Amino acid sequence: MRGPTLPASPSWLLRLAVVTLLVGVGAGVGGLLVAICLHLIQHVAYGYTEGTFLDGLLHAPPVTRVVALTLAGVIGAVGWWALRRWGPPFVSVEQSVGGRRMPPFVTVINAGLQVVIVGLGASIGREVAPRELGALVSGWLSEKAGLTARERRILVACGAGAGLAAVYSVPLGGAIFTVEILLAEVSFATVLPALATSAIATLIGHLVVPATPLYSLPQFTLSPSMVVWSIIVGPIMGFAAIGFVRLAQFAQAHRPASWGILIVMPLTFAAVGVLSLAFPAILGNGRALGQIAFDVAIPVGLLAALLVFKVVATVGTIGSGAAGGTLTPSLAIGAAAGALAGWAWSALWPGVPPPAFALIGAAAFLASSMRAPLTALVLVIEFTNEGPSMLVPMMLAIAGSVMVGYVLGRRRLTGVD
Repeated sequence: MRGPTLPASPSWLLRLAVVTLLVGVGAGVGGLLVAICLHLIQHVAYGYTEGTFLDGLLHAPPVTRVVALTLAGVIGAVGWWALRRWGPPFVSVEQSVGGRRMPPFVTVINAGLQVVIVGLGASIGREVAPRELGALVSGWLSEKAGLTARERRILVACGAGAGLAAVYSVPLGGAIFTVEILLAEVSFATVLPALATSAIATLIGHLVVPATPLYSLPQFTLSPSMVVWSIIVGPIMGFAAIGFVRLAQFAQAHRPASWGILIVMPLTFAAVGVLSLAFPAILGNGRALGQIAFDVAIPVGLLAALLVFKVVATVGTIGSGAAGGTLTPSLAIGAAAGALAGWAWSALWPGVPPPAFALIGAAAFLASSMRAPLTALVLVIEFTNEGPSMLVPMMLAIAGSVMVGYVLGRRRLTGVD
């Protein structure tokens, strides 16, 4: 991680190794705490002890969803209003990687609010909180160790990626996220600490986070129909993902300022809670809808409705002023869209298992929404534990999806769009 002209002394190597180890430990502890708190809030709010979050939603009285979402809106509104009014300016992970120091109190409270609202059922991803905590710890450790600006940049990014790895048990995905998205640099100086910190953090996270895949799918066999469909559906998913991203960006840009959040967020969350009376799977970070899409065990019309309302709920949550991510919501939306597109394709060329359509759609949609094809591919593989036979169709769909984003991005830069 040092400049090539500086000799690598034993003391420097030892110090860097120790800090890298501590970054992995710190990110792992952060991810572990996020997982514990999220689990505790979900089980207390919906009164269940076993099963998935969707199981808890279905077994609790329906009115519980409205009450829990409204409570989440009130807590989030008051918390973020006070934080943004009286706290120092918030520093994002990307800004911290760029050299800015993250204020500890604001960062911890911001992450805590995300965990609370997601635990209560808010339709937004949980992955930002552990990334922020990992970056905070990494920045502090780097400064205490007296590392150079470049060394600090790399380790802050590693801490953020390791936090993601710990909370989802995706060690390789966390490392690739660090290298591809946060650092955009592939070298020994970036890859080695990214792999080490994500592996360490994942091991610590395994104390509470199961090492099993996030989604349950059968193993698939490659077929000509699947390959052709992947080539066709990739660009379609690319357009859909870009539309979702632009909606989210519009909502983010028009979120309420100052005291307006005290009104908008509780009302928005309550509305989502009411909507969940008929469509409970729209609640949470997207895992429920994702598994439903992978199972393909509900009528097509109901799946289409869940897809639309999940987009509405997620964009509305962002627009109300909440902080959080879109990783698992994007994966769920992509899986549902893929399953719907696959249903139409099966009428033309049958033979592909319906869950395979959802898997390919999820990978293609996630790649464009994250603008990170390698990260998306690895995350979907680790989330589902899918075998190598699906690499070809997923790669083809991702290539077509990302190509659309690249072309549209160039058109916007040149003023054509």
